Amino acid sequence: MYPNAYIEYLVYFHGPRDFFECHEVLEEHWKKDNKEERKPHWVGLIQVAVSLYHQRRNNFSGAIRMMTSALNILSKEAENLKLLGLQYEELLQRLEQRLTDMYEYKDYEEFNLPIADLDLLAYCKQKSLEIGTLWGSDSDFENGMIIHKHTLRDRSEVIEERLKQQYVKEKERKA
Repeated sequence: MYPNAYIEYLVYFHGPRDFFECHEVLEEHWKKDNKEERKPHWVGLIQVAVSLYHQRRNNFSGAIRMMTSALNILSKEAENLKLLGLQYEELLQRLEQRLTDMYEYKDYEEFNLPIADLDLLAYCKQKSLEIGTLWGSDSDFENGMIIHKHTLRDRSEVIEERLKQQYVKEKERKA
């Protein structure tokens, strides 16, 4: 009933608290649609994860920027978020409170998305166990790949692809 990428997002979000990976799996899903058909609620959910990633690293300006954008998007996506099994009103209240906390430079605290669909919740908890984490675990601040993934990951494939795209654009421009 739900896209696999969304399930993965929820599991990474609530299991290992790997917000960077949340961003990766949901962005890949979002980009599968043609640009004209891309759904903004995916962007909002991506931005929630990115915001929490920044807050956990004490990058409050990045956290505030992403959470503000996420709230702007998600406040217009009630039906789509409800179709994703989320408690819409509760979600917005939690996001607004977290944004207030960010403006007050409060330390990161764990954040859970309010899931209304109990079958979805049970399924995600099982998937979390399958990858070796408990649903609702605390962030592992000792795990650099969770906390600082954007600086530690291997980016060679991304860099290579960008260089290829630049080469193609340059060739087209000269033609």
